Amino acid sequence: MVALVIAEHDNGSLKGATHHTVTAAAQCGAAGANEVHILVAGSNCGAAAEAAAQIAGVAKVLVADAPHFADGLAENVAEQILAVAGDYSHILAPATAYGKNILPRVAAKLDVAQISEITKVDSPDTFERPIYAGNAIATVQSGDKVKVITVRGTAFDSAAGGGSAAIENVTAVADSGTSTFVGRELAKSDRPELTAAKVIVSGGRGIGSADNFKILEPLADKLGAAMGASRAAVDAGFVPNDWQVGQTGKIVAPTLYIAVGISGAIQHLAGMKDSKTIVAINKDPEAPIFSVADYGLVGDLFEVVPELVKELG
Repeated sequence: MVALVIAEHDNGSLKGATHHTVTAAAQCGAAGANEVHILVAGSNCGAAAEAAAQIAGVAKVLVADAPHFADGLAENVAEQILAVAGDYSHILAPATAYGKNILPRVAAKLDVAQISEITKVDSPDTFERPIYAGNAIATVQSGDKVKVITVRGTAFDSAAGGGSAAIENVTAVADSGTSTFVGRELAKSDRPELTAAKVIVSGGRGIGSADNFKILEPLADKLGAAMGASRAAVDAGFVPNDWQVGQTGKIVAPTLYIAVGISGAIQHLAGMKDSKTIVAINKDPEAPIFSVADYGLVGDLFEVVPELVKELG
């Protein structure tokens, strides 16, 4: 069996989610033995291809280099995947906005059922994935000839470096002409990117206002943390959408997650409960967040957070 991983990249470097997806792909063969190839579709993407070749366990990197792949338009990338799909038993991509935009198109064209956001590989045709906001785990078995899969990166370790895969250029498909890249607005921050951060400080509706969110900044600064938020805080306009952690936001699993003023709605827990250590600060002792917290502190966040910052020196 040979699995194909669709690389998420910016033409110059790989996104971390690709490394996690490689780990999942390597487990898709019998007894976990599976040959893994990576497809890098981009423009002037040699650096990204080199980075892919250095991932341990990768046997081959396929490179499709053309100007119409520069911005990762799903219509074009999907056609490129279909052009090489015949050689593979499994096609996997990260369960990010990038992967979720591309793979459904591939599954539809191959006339197979996509298996979304897997968290475990039980066998080459059987996978586990969360349902009902993570309250239950479904075991899904696929009889399709080709398994089209998105991978929840937080459930798999990041593949190590040290590899030396062969790099092979493949013929790029023509521009589909069905979409045009117009522009991209990127949120700029000096803090770590939320999905890759080792430490996250998140605030909820209990913070009370956008101005009050500033109380979390000294704590995040002390810990070198990314800033996150619950959907309630985002919907209230306290912080930008890209801060949202949860089922309809970003799925994270940092080493340390500090939830401040977050009650712990099921949708939020689905996005962060795999964090290694969870600390909750809330004045309500019955808040659901305490059910998943390793450490809980019942108190007024406006008193507790400054004291915590002071103790951190």
